[in-house]
Amino acid sequence: MHDHEAEFANEAFYLAFAQKDLAAMERLWASNCGVVCLHPGWPALIDRNAIIESWKSILTNPNQPPIDFYGVTSARVADGIVAVVCYEVIAGNTMVATNVFVAEDDGPKIAVHQSGVCANPPKITAAGDMTIN
Repeated sequence: MHDHEAEFANEAFYLAFAQKDLAAMERLWASNCGVVCLHPGWPALIDRNAIIESWKSILTNPNQPPIDFYGVTSARVADGIVAVVCYEVIAGNTMVATNVFVAEDDGPKIAVHQSGVCANPPKITAAGDMTIN
């Protein structure tokens, strides 16, 4: 798996989130290895069924604010494993997120998602570059 494949899968993850597409979200999660999901303020989820149920709860919540993301960077962790880091913007709050993708037969799948509040997020300049205050 190449970094750009993981970054593309990361974009698909945020698209599924933004469009509240549970079926797409479920297809994005790994099924051939252990999985971990740490939503901000939630207890750790380490069971795929519990993770999918958490996404069902989030995506069917009519009060769930929209999400956007920026500042995508990636790093190969090991053969077939790529970590993608980006910033999420939800209801005016900026989070920093790590999404770890593993190679499966049908493409990169999420094995780990963790998102938490970022006290000093980078800003996007007019040229599209990120700056840290």
